[in-house]
Amino acid sequence: MSIQILGRRWNPVTGCTKISPGCRGCYAASFAKRLQGMKNKRYVNAFQLTLHPDLLDVPLKRKKPETYFVNSMSDLYHKDVPLDFIQKAFSVMGQCPQHTFQILTKRSDLLVQHAPHVTWGDNVWQGVSVESQDYVFRIDDMRKVPAKIRFIYFEPLIGPITNLNLDGIHWAVVGGESGPSWRPLEKQWVRDIRDACVAQGVKFFFKQYAGLHPESLGRELDGREWSQIP
Repeated sequence: MSIQILGRRWNPVTGCTKISPGCRGCYAASFAKRLQGMKNKRYVNAFQLTLHPDLLDVPLKRKKPETYFVNSMSDLYHKDVPLDFIQKAFSVMGQCPQHTFQILTKRSDLLVQHAPHVTWGDNVWQGVSVESQDYVFRIDDMRKVPAKIRFIYFEPLIGPITNLNLDGIHWAVVGGESGPSWRPLEKQWVRDIRDACVAQGVKFFFKQYAGLHPESLGRELDGREWSQIP
């Protein structure tokens, strides 16, 4: 198992609502407005939650193994996404064992609520976003989910996280905020998470510093590349 944070996007749902401080500079919201201005038919509602049932079968059309990031422009577990739609998405994932599907959410409570009602194939990886100490409870929620691979996106990391319990977690990605309203990222916050990963045997990927246009993907920290450890 290796960390892969680049791959194909699969967006049977677009649009979302902001629920915590990490959402403040949401890239997807800005991108959706841009796509609306470009008359993209998928974004006539801009960033209002919209279901696209005709896109559910997209992964079925590719036989070559791919890694799919599920709903990069939304959240599969948004409160307005019906359970039966989530079940249909999981059914498609179950029919595509050649692909790997990575699902990321901030709505860990709804993840736990829906988890018993879907089938978790080995190719379905589940993650949660944790931007600061106030949201580490999402990790506890995710431990209740029977995904083969469970991961954390500490992105955008906007505050320190201490006493990090990574039991049951397989990999972690850390990144600063980008865009015009970016908030600073302190190196020590990254080091603390990295050290927790090393101590607890969790794969670690440092994605980027904070800034308007930060350099990304394994940038140097402490004089060496901290892309994938241990």
